[in-house]
Amino acid sequence: MTLDDLRRRFPGDPAPSGSAAVLRQAKVRGDHDLNPGYGPLPDSKLRAAAVLVPLVDRPEGVTLIFTQRTAHLTAHAGQISFPGGRMEHFDATPEDTALRETEEEIGLGRDRIEIIGRLDTYVTRTGFRVTPVVGLVQPPFQLTPDPTEVAEVFEVPLDFILDPSNPQRHSREFQGAQRHFYVFPYQQRFIWGATAGMLVNLRDVLRDDTLGEEPSAGGVGEALAGDDAVTGET
Repeated sequence: MTLDDLRRRFPGDPAPSGSAAVLRQAKVRGDHDLNPGYGPLPDSKLRAAAVLVPLVDRPEGVTLIFTQRTAHLTAHAGQISFPGGRMEHFDATPEDTALRETEEEIGLGRDRIEIIGRLDTYVTRTGFRVTPVVGLVQPPFQLTPDPTEVAEVFEVPLDFILDPSNPQRHSREFQGAQRHFYVFPYQQRFIWGATAGMLVNLRDVLRDDTLGEEPSAGGVGEALAGDDAVTGET
């Protein structure tokens, strides 16, 4: 998939009415996608946040940048995520938040990033309404992770994310009920929770056979009950 292919999948270039780019603006995804009984939290209880979904143009193929959070953080410690964070009063748009947080967390300047669009809004059970902002990152660049927030920065090939055999559905007991969530096992890491949910959305946008169709929450991978390799709360 080329950079021009990626640009065509998102708003900004002319898109025919009813395309995935248009449908995407009206959807709100979240932890409730696989757990209808939970339901999304009301807007009054949600805090605005944004993340950058960074797609890097590498000679061997497009990759995505992820961060692993440090173990001492009070929220989501040790989890794998996209760079981003809470929207502040001085941020005019979610794009401003995503770019600012990316530079603060991993030292990637906005001059190396071309914003091409957004994924669906993602609502978490921890009370955030997250706007995933998609950006193309042009090498060369040098990253300087903030050691207070980021334990590691790494890249995953986009082809791995798009491979239908890689995403899975896992489950575990949470507050007396079985809770289902997406997982992308990559090497010795588990990308799960909200980040994995956003990756499923990205797959829906980029796969040819989903253009113009509503994505199916149950159409990815196999459900695995009681998996002990992934624990915690998104």
